[in-house]
Amino acid sequence: MADLEKWDLVVIGAGPAGLTAGLYGARARLATVVLEKALPGGQIATTNEIENYPGYRSITGPELAERMREQAEAQGARLEMAEVTGLDLAVETEDGRPLHRVRTTAGSLLARAVIVASGSEPRRLGVPGEERLRGKGVSYCATCDGAFFQDREVVVVGGGDSAFQEGTFLTRYAKKVTIVHRRGEFRAQPALVEKARRDPKIAFITHAVVEEILGDRRVEAVRLRDVRDGRTWQIPAEGVFPYIGHVPMSGFLPPEVRRDAEGRVVAGEDTRTGVPGVFAAGDIRPKPLRQITTAVADGSTAAMAAEHYLTGTTTLSY
Repeated sequence: MADLEKWDLVVIGAGPAGLTAGLYGARARLATVVLEKALPGGQIATTNEIENYPGYRSITGPELAERMREQAEAQGARLEMAEVTGLDLAVETEDGRPLHRVRTTAGSLLARAVIVASGSEPRRLGVPGEERLRGKGVSYCATCDGAFFQDREVVVVGGGDSAFQEGTFLTRYAKKVTIVHRRGEFRAQPALVEKARRDPKIAFITHAVVEEILGDRRVEAVRLRDVRDGRTWQIPAEGVFPYIGHVPMSGFLPPEVRRDAEGRVVAGEDTRTGVPGVFAAGDIRPKPLRQITTAVADGSTAAMAAEHYLTGTTTLSY
């Protein structure tokens, strides 16, 4: 990546939102680069089975991510593997519009327009033993690490779609999967819950939270606490997989790009942030539903909003 190379559109993040933005940006004949620090696909790259993306009765996350990447690159978008470390606003002007500098671990780029699609990372439990035993039984990716837990007992923490999808996936290897949730009802889609309830390998503990992850060199057990009466007890486990939400990856952004209390970039359905030439798409912005379909919708909207911004068109008409 050439230092201070100039692009019409720089997309930060290669999840579904970012790859879709890259596809639409390239098709609009914008010189487009998509920056990604890890695996293309974002969260879906660590999801085993996807059954709610239109057009696919069932597809693995890595396969869907690879198809998105191939399609974006086939249309002319460039994918660069680099972590974005900062965004400097309006470092220069060109034709009356600001140029923004995107700083990365591989150098800096100049962008006429920027789409922030950096997504989020798994939220930590924040309990004793979690960091010490990370990689020693504590994992945030069942698809990546499930095979290491053959014939072992594992705990999945959470009550949403990810907890149930990955908990069900883990039954391929583990002899027992216990889903621990702090509430009595689950937030996951009913179809996912019903599928898990039918699986004899899956057990449920509700109204409970993980107080501590126990073990010397590897995870050996978890201490639970009943949120109703405070009672604590231990259950054996050789693996712990937290799925309790995500933290937005927005720390590299300057104060001018406004964020809410959770750190998500404030942007409406038009994906505009209020900073000229800066847009936000996908899980990085506040929204009532965070799914692949909503991320893809954001990506296309953001790319078209950027194209209209660069060409001086005031309304979206696609």
